[in-house]
Amino acid sequence: MYELGITTSFSAAHHLVAYPGACAVLHGHNWKVEIFVQGEQLDELGMLVDFKVLKACLNELMEELDHTDLNTHPEFIDLNPTSEQIARFLYRRLSISVSDSLYKISRVMVHETPGSVATYWE
Repeated sequence: MYELGITTSFSAAHHLVAYPGACAVLHGHNWKVEIFVQGEQLDELGMLVDFKVLKACLNELMEELDHTDLNTHPEFIDLNPTSEQIARFLYRRLSISVSDSLYKISRVMVHETPGSVATYWE
């Protein structure tokens, strides 16, 4: 089994509705995002997937989230945009655009702050 990963980041604001503390107030983070793909076979070039392909798909999603108020994003209108929810959103969106017969998204990690990470996989 092979697993590849890439890392990027985005900056955005959010607040947590009904949270009993300071996170209920609009504030921002510089989220670090790691995505991983997994597969058993390499292609004719000896690669699971070209890193360039992964980066292009992830960068498209980062542009959608970067410098926004996540609470106004359609995905988070009825959900608190927590790191857990962001990881699930990214996993599901990337599973549509990245998965192939040779590989699939295996997990997504979202770091809200250094030392605080949420991971999602199915």
